[in-house]
Amino acid sequence: MSTIPMKVCTLFCPLLLSTLVLSLSACSKSADESGPAGPAEHAQVKLDKSATSGHQGEEGKHAEEEASESGIRMDEAALAAAGVQSQTLRPSLLTEELRAPGEVIDNAYGTTLITPRVEALVVRRHARIGDEVEAGAALVTLSSVEVANAQADLRIAEEEWRRVSALGREAVSGRRIKEAQVAVDRARAAARAYGLPGAAAGRSNGEFTLTAPHAGRLTEDDFVVGQRIEPGKPLFRLVDESTVWVDAKLPSDAVSRVQAGAPATVIAGGQRMPGTVMHSAHRTSEATRNASVRVEVPNPDDRLHGGDYVDVYFEAGRLASAQSQTSDSLSVPNGALVQIEGETVVFRRDEHGAFAPVPVRVGDVIGDHTVIREGLKTGDTVVVTGAFTLKSQILKAQMGEGHGH
Repeated sequence: MSTIPMKVCTLFCPLLLSTLVLSLSACSKSADESGPAGPAEHAQVKLDKSATSGHQGEEGKHAEEEASESGIRMDEAALAAAGVQSQTLRPSLLTEELRAPGEVIDNAYGTTLITPRVEALVVRRHARIGDEVEAGAALVTLSSVEVANAQADLRIAEEEWRRVSALGREAVSGRRIKEAQVAVDRARAAARAYGLPGAAAGRSNGEFTLTAPHAGRLTEDDFVVGQRIEPGKPLFRLVDESTVWVDAKLPSDAVSRVQAGAPATVIAGGQRMPGTVMHSAHRTSEATRNASVRVEVPNPDDRLHGGDYVDVYFEAGRLASAQSQTSDSLSVPNGALVQIEGETVVFRRDEHGAFAPVPVRVGDVIGDHTVIREGLKTGDTVVVTGAFTLKSQILKAQMGEGHGH
């Protein structure tokens, strides 16, 4: 062997050996990287690959990617862990509960002010404030000179009428009978105008008694015995408390959503009482920008009294929605709606059990639900909680995450 080849071998053999060792190490590392994935790399969420079965090569990979972007399959354990909940859609008429502060006031239709119709002096008291009285119960006795005159005139007119009537037309002219009849009618009318009975009773001493026109409670008592009372001055306030009114204050833009006849709930002292909306005010307060809605509330147990402050809850759908909704209206919780590529979608379970995004056309938002106009039908199962989690998986699929190519 010549000297030159020996020198070449001496120089290049170690280099070739090093290159061979490095190549073997690279192959070993590549084999390790392409081996089975560790436990941390296995996700419970598996993208739907049903559309890729039977395809191979690059076309199979492309089909698998489209299926991944269109649907997500999750087992029950994964659904529970991700907080994903679904429900089957059923038609419903949406309502929204509005809360408003309210004040109890007396039912004006069941309230009467007990007043004299003539100047009089208080003689006797028969009832006191807070008393619950029946219809016709004596409340106060008054005395008046004008009433005394009216009593006397009525007595005289009735006696003359009885006398003329007893004589008959054979003894008394028709004119005289007519005059007697007119006189007694006039005296009775004057007596009723003073609040007296329409017939003479007892002596003509000017005393008369005011009675309760209906059953109720005396909530005001503003006089003393011996006081001179002017006509129209209230002596008692008589209130039928079996039904009360509640004036609730709502923002002006919410008042139109509360309809007359709609149900309402009044809460006082932790107790719930049903009521009915009577009407809403047609004037908004300039100071508070609130308007009043009046509610009628049955009060059989006498739990509510004028001046009490309560909370009122109204079941109030938006006016436009209430008119346009039918028994076939569908709705989903607001959280079920997400935006994907500029479209509003809901995740619906398909026939393979996967959740796929479905574009929908939405209507009014009423409370925590949104009306669905198009895109879903009765019986569809949709995700109502955790839609954002599924959206995140779709976005990952679109970016190519989770694929080996």
